[in-house]
Parts: sequence; C-alpha cells; structure tokens
Amino acid sequence: MKEIRIHGRGGQGAVTAAELLAVAAFLEGKWCQAFPHFGVERRGAPVAAFTRIDSEQIRLHQQVYNPDYVIVLDASLTKSVNVAEGLKENGLIIINSSKTPKQLGLENNTVTVDATKIAVKEIGKPITNTTMLGAFAGATKEIDVESLVSAIKERFPEKLAKANEAAIRAAFSEVSK
Repeated sequence: MKEIRIHGRGGQGAVTAAELLAVAAFLEGKWCQAFPHFGVERRGAPVAAFTRIDSEQIRLHQQVYNPDYVIVLDASLTKSVNVAEGLKENGLIIINSSKTPKQLGLENNTVTVDATKIAVKEIGKPITNTTMLGAFAGATKEIDVESLVSAIKERFPEKLAKANEAAIRAAFSEVSK
C-alpha cells in the first residue's frame, strides 16, 4: 500500500487533489481512499489530506502517519509544519517551490517544482493542486499521467479540464527529466 499526505492551506485544493489522485488510481483498477484532516476550517489555515492506493482492498481507516509520499502545495508551510514527519525511509517529498530542496533545508528525499509558475502559465491562476499531481506522477511513477488527465476530465468542465491537463503534463515533464 502507498500512502500519500498532501499539505496545503485552506482554499488551495488539497482535498480536491487527494480525491483526484484516488479517482486516477481507481481508473487504473486499484483500491483507493481519499479523506481530509482539518484543524481550524478557514481559508489560509494549514490543512492536510490523504490518499491511499493499493492493489488489494484497503481495510485501514485512520489518518496517514507514515507516508510514502508527501505533496506540499505551499512551500511556506515548511516553516510552520514538519512536512517530513513520519516519512518512510525511502519516502519522497514533492514541494511546490522555485527554490531547490537544499535552499529549503530539505535536501534528502525531496523534489521541487515551480508549480505556481506552471499553473499561472497554463491555467491562468496560481492554483497548484492539479499541477502538483502531475509532478507526483512524474516523480514517483505510482500513477499514470493519463489516469490523472481522465480524472480531471471527469471532474471539471472541458475548458478548465484542458488547462489543468496542460499544467499536469508540464509538471510531469519537468520532474521526469
């Protein structure tokens, strides 16, 4: 089983990202779960969302404490939240940042991608949740980019889906180098 924790701020789409990742896994014939964890429910407050993916039925129903992967939608969270907490030994952190992992003080097991820049270019807004899913697919190979695109097309109207698809593919390419 692969467990993913997504860190964001209220309004950034962390919960939507977890759900889209689960839908993409489901489209690949995998078992999946997606669920949020809120502290203070307000725009801008730190939030976490979780996704589990497995080839077998998932019977575990609790928060993810030891993720295989961590996706961080807002690099400023690394100053107030220990995003690496509980990360498995060979785990990977994927952070939305124009800085290098070393500049963020997270050298080991960390990949950065400037998802904000990609999202502004492709979507026209700095909403990075779907862009970061493309980075996740590229960095981990746990989910096929085509499954993510299909999940997006199921969720969003055509024009928005196309813009998000372009952002997903750009982030996927950037981290797949």
